[in-house]
Amino acid sequence: MISPSIIACSICGYHSPENTSDAAGYSIFFLLIVILLILGAVTFFMVRVMRRESANLDPELQDDYVPAPSAHR
Repeated sequence: MISPSIIACSICGYHSPENTSDAAGYSIFFLLIVILLILGAVTFFMVRVMRRESANLDPELQDDYVPAPSAHR
C-alpha cells in the first residue's frame, strides 16, 4: 500500500489533533479568490471595451433602429 506521505504533502497528508491547520479549506478559499479576481478582470475589460466603442462610434456608421413589423395584425 502506498504511504499517504508519498501521495500528499506533509500539510495535507498528515492530520492529527496537534496539526490544526486546514490546508484544504485554505486552498479552496484561495482558488475562489483567484477565480473571482479573474472574473472581475474579464468583466472590467469587457465594460471598458464597450464604453470605448460607444464613445468613439462614428454617427454616420450607426444604424437607425426600425422596429420589425408585427406579424399579428
